[in-house]
Order: sequence, then C-alpha cells, then structure tokens
Amino acid sequence: MSKHLLYPQGDFPAVGLGRRLAAMFYDFLLCTALLIVTSGIYKMIQMAIIGEGQMRALTDAGALDGDPLLSTVLLFVLFGFFAKFWIWSGQTLGMQVWGIRVQNADGSSISLWQALLRFVVSIASWLCLGLGFFWSLFDKQKRSWHDIYSNTQLVRIPKKTK
Repeated sequence: MSKHLLYPQGDFPAVGLGRRLAAMFYDFLLCTALLIVTSGIYKMIQMAIIGEGQMRALTDAGALDGDPLLSTVLLFVLFGFFAKFWIWSGQTLGMQVWGIRVQNADGSSISLWQALLRFVVSIASWLCLGLGFFWSLFDKQKRSWHDIYSNTQLVRIPKKTK
C-alpha cells in the first residue's frame, strides 16, 4: 500500500500525554461498542451453526467461557479499527475530536506494518502499567514506546477553518 500525504501539511507540535489519554478514552468508548456488536454477531453465527439447544447446554456447562476464537476475532477487529483510521487519515475518531494525528516524519500516512507495530507495542505499554505511555513525559520529542518503535509521530494539527 502506497503512502499518501496527509492534510493539512506543516511543522506541527508533538502531542502531550494528557491529550493522548483524552483521545484514547474516546476511542475506548467506541471500541467497547464495536466489540459488543462483534461479540453479538459472533454468538448469533455460533448459535446458527450449532443450534440454540446445544448453545444453551454449552453455555450452562461453562464450555464457552474464554473462547479463544472469539478472543482472536475481537483482537483482529480491534486492530482493523485502528489500522483503517491510522493508515487512511492518520486519525481515529477520538484523535479527530482532540485534533491529533499519527504520521511519518515527512507528513505521510503510516504503513500497515507501522500500524501493526503501534498496535502491538501499545498493548505491551498497557501491560507494563502504562509505562510506555508515560515515557512521553521524559522523551524530548514527547514520543511513547509505540511511536519510537514504529518510527511514527503524534502531532497536534490546527482546527479546520470553514
């Protein structure tokens, strides 16, 4: 997939931790809804395949708790959500609200590989109690672990004028 320049172009300031967390909270709400809908669709498909009676029996027995296929589907859906927005416009819906964008140093969109690296390393950052995000407080360029590892930057863009 070829990279394209994101607009507006310019030399924009790096984003601080507070704005990052605010955008992530917005995206958390959206992703929660997305995962609920995805789980519902998954369960309906599962019930159509194995039948309502068998589904009820498996549920009552606890056999469907911790379904690894469902977990995998949810992980792929979550990655798809972020990758689509990051690659296409550089902004998830939460990032649009807070006026921030992920991009390469030249102002171009990130690649699928960079999106995957950002996604995986950001999960690792959360698993380390958010240390990867708090790293931006000490980095001179305000980069978090996933910015550094994927060679991307998070910038604050000006509001669109009408």
